[in-house]
Amino acid sequence: MTCNPLHLAEQIREKGFRLTNQRIAILNALHASGGHLIRTEIYDRVAPALTEPTVYRNLDFLVKNGLVRVTHTGNGQLEYELARHPHHHLHCRTCGAQTELAAEVMQTIFDQLESATGYRLTENHITLTGICPNCKPRGG
Repeated sequence: MTCNPLHLAEQIREKGFRLTNQRIAILNALHASGGHLIRTEIYDRVAPALTEPTVYRNLDFLVKNGLVRVTHTGNGQLEYELARHPHHHLHCRTCGAQTELAAEVMQTIFDQLESATGYRLTENHITLTGICPNCKPRGG
C-alpha cells in the first residue's frame, strides 16, 4: 500500500479537523524524504515558511491522529515517517543500516502479549537492534 499526502489530507478532513498549510507542508516533507526524519530535519525542510514550535505542534497532532508514526530506530533520536502500512524495523548497531520488517512477522508475539497480559495493544511499532548479516562476524 502506498501513501501520499493527498490521501492523508483526506483523512484529516474525515476526522473533522482543518487541513492547514502547515500540516500539508509537514506531510509533503515526510513524503519527499521517502523514509524517516528527525524533528530538526523536518523543520529544515519547511523553514522559513514555518516556525520550529509550529512544526513540533503539528507533528504532535499528526502523530496523535495516526497520520504520522514516531519511532526510535536506534540512533538516540525519535524519527518520524508517514503512517503507511504497519511495519517494524531492524537496526544494525554496527553500521546503522535499517531494514523494514513486515508487521505479520511479529503478529504472533503481539497476540501472545495481549493474551498473557490482558492488554489490547493500540500501538505496536517496534525497532529491534542487532548486527546485520554484512557486519556479523563470519561463522557467527
